[in-house]
Amino acid sequence: MLEKLTPLSVIMARPRGFCAGVVRAVDIVERALEMFGAPVYVRHHIVHNETVVAWLVEKGAVFVDEVDQVPPGAVTIFSAHGVARSVEAAARERDLDVIDATCPLVRRVHKEGSRYAALGYDIVLVGHQGHAEVEGTVGQVDGRLHVIGSVEDVQSLVVVDPERVAYITQTTLSVIDTREIIAALRRRFPSITGPDTRDICYATQNRQKAVLALSGLVDGLIVVGSRNSSNTMRLCELGAREGIPSRLVSQVSEIDEGWLRGIGVLGITAGASAPERLVEEVVAHISSLRSVTVEVLDGVDENVFFRLPERLASPTRARSGLDERERLAAFR
Repeated sequence: MLEKLTPLSVIMARPRGFCAGVVRAVDIVERALEMFGAPVYVRHHIVHNETVVAWLVEKGAVFVDEVDQVPPGAVTIFSAHGVARSVEAAARERDLDVIDATCPLVRRVHKEGSRYAALGYDIVLVGHQGHAEVEGTVGQVDGRLHVIGSVEDVQSLVVVDPERVAYITQTTLSVIDTREIIAALRRRFPSITGPDTRDICYATQNRQKAVLALSGLVDGLIVVGSRNSSNTMRLCELGAREGIPSRLVSQVSEIDEGWLRGIGVLGITAGASAPERLVEEVVAHISSLRSVTVEVLDGVDENVFFRLPERLASPTRARSGLDERERLAAFR
């Protein structure tokens, strides 16, 4: 009872949660279901969040690992992370009706890599081996491409011409870690060319900056999102790096009341694929345990919207163009 009466200040990160690429991808699945009816097939999770995936399954989406699991001719959506050319070819062989939900910022990385490849460069892709986005980029860029994930990996790189090396990056990396890797690449290959950290998407960077802003204000941090979400994991790691006890929560049931002992100010943020509904559930649960006041950290206004594919666009306006309150209402 005494613990319940102990006040707890909650500071909400801003921005947090859904990015424009996730909104677009989810809208694509919803719109396809409305237009074509269930089932609509989706290769891999449309975004890396179990709650979003489960919600879309309820509406009639069927998630598969590979396109050979899809009936010939069926409506099939590629996830926001992008796919290899071989996946596109396999879909054509099955005459699938493909709708590509690849995030436009991921597609931009594909184009950068292809441009460097056409110029004959060795290309270094900074990213996490095995991540869906990295697999898609590797499969989109022809030529000599090397995937590295750490400063240590830089020393083992073998290239044809040290004067003709370029780099690109996964969009959901830690900005701090990526800068360190790029610095190591520049030391090893002084003539290397690349986008600095501009390949890291605006939403990833903004959410990391918000955690840094929280770091001097809070005694603990909860990051709402899924463990298979790269950008979400980077937020949790960043909080820990800043010396804040940081916990990742994918469902309210994972919250341990013991985490709050000794905490006077708690920060809460969410990965770019985590719906606001989950954040609200976390705040409500914590409010049942402690006497809570909530404030929102000053932060960046994100007014980024990506168009739906033309064949799915509403005759009025796409849901990806709705304001944040309207978009998030779908997940409550």
